[in-house]
Amino acid sequence: MDVEGKNVMADRGYDTDKIIALLEEKQANSIIPSRKHRTIQRATDWWLFKERHLVECLFNKLKHNRRLATRYDKLSCTFIAFLKLASSMIWMA
Repeated sequence: MDVEGKNVMADRGYDTDKIIALLEEKQANSIIPSRKHRTIQRATDWWLFKERHLVECLFNKLKHNRRLATRYDKLSCTFIAFLKLASSMIWMA
């Protein structure tokens, strides 16, 4: 896993000691909010975490296309072409 010097964003479900230790070992910046039951709450960069939400919203909008959600296209070139078309249509809307 090559995450050295990068930001790793995840939701609270990935807030485990093993994952945090692995990211610290790889010298990656973990942007994972602490779970509510933790006694020591870690600081989280909420501005970067908000960008993760925007990406999730994009994936949610893309899944409304049956062709993308069910991987209707068998060739990767046609799948990527429709993915680019759908993404640009969402961006223009």
